[in-house]
Amino acid sequence: MSASRPKVLVTTRLFDDAATRFLEEGGFEVVPSGLPGDAVDTHIPDADLNALLDGAVAWIVGQRAVTGDVLAAHPQLKVIARRGVGYDRVDVAAARDLGRVVTIAAGANDPAVADHTIALTLAVLRRLKESDAAIARGDWRVVVGSDLTGKTVGLIGFGRIGRQVARRLSGFDVTVLVTSRRPDPDAAGVTFVPLDELIARSDVVSLHAPLAPETHHVINAVTLKAMKRGTVVVNTSRGGLIDDAALLAALEQGEIAGAGLDVFEAEADPALQPLAQALAARADVVATSHAAGSSEEALARGNLISAQCVVAALAGAPFPPGCLIADGRVK
Repeated sequence: MSASRPKVLVTTRLFDDAATRFLEEGGFEVVPSGLPGDAVDTHIPDADLNALLDGAVAWIVGQRAVTGDVLAAHPQLKVIARRGVGYDRVDVAAARDLGRVVTIAAGANDPAVADHTIALTLAVLRRLKESDAAIARGDWRVVVGSDLTGKTVGLIGFGRIGRQVARRLSGFDVTVLVTSRRPDPDAAGVTFVPLDELIARSDVVSLHAPLAPETHHVINAVTLKAMKRGTVVVNTSRGGLIDDAALLAALEQGEIAGAGLDVFEAEADPALQPLAQALAARADVVATSHAAGSSEEALARGNLISAQCVVAALAGAPFPPGCLIADGRVK
């Protein structure tokens, strides 16, 4: 392979051959991270990352923080392509100021996250964790759970994933309440209500909002106390939407029935790891490791969309719909 080809650093896990071929056929050299295939790029030491970024014109990134300092240290780096939809770990303002392009893989993991949301909801309601553990120790007594059918489900946020969750819920004969900054009067099968009404009425509260100052700790000690005692909280969005300490206290005090958690505050603050582990250890909590969007199909879609974003930014092709977050080239 010619050394003159522009380099694209890929630090996402499980980057597949199809996306690699797409970049190579577009005239780029793909530089792998050197990590094991299933390792996340937060494990790359800073010195190694700087060496990998040397000469790269684009970076397809997973969970690694993209800071203003990193961008400033690598002026040749033109494109930051997040293989995912969240970009709270990218300093978008700095990228824009420095003339860089930031993209996400919009739509890649929507079906997977929506499926995972339903899976967590059912697992908590039907107490699958407790039943599985009981049988494993030889106790075959029936663990009695609750139906999803007929319940009221509240969705906080109604973007692409929230809408897909609502469609899946339509088969369960539930009432769907939605709180959103932009209510959609044409949305079928859902009722838009204020947050306090959603909290008070819902049997399941599921989070699908971006993490922003106005959504930080939207589930907190006050909102948890306002829930019905049988309520289940599900979060497949961002850890900071829930005050994890308040959630643990509510569970310990029996204020709510359980939680399905794919994300934790500890992802952004390692000092909170013991709190996350205390939540995950509970019988009434079903936990996964930010895996909702990591089905084989979703990862393949995200890989290809990220590669398409790189080509769009550097070769003048159209960006995939909804993927362009910031374009510092446009002043």
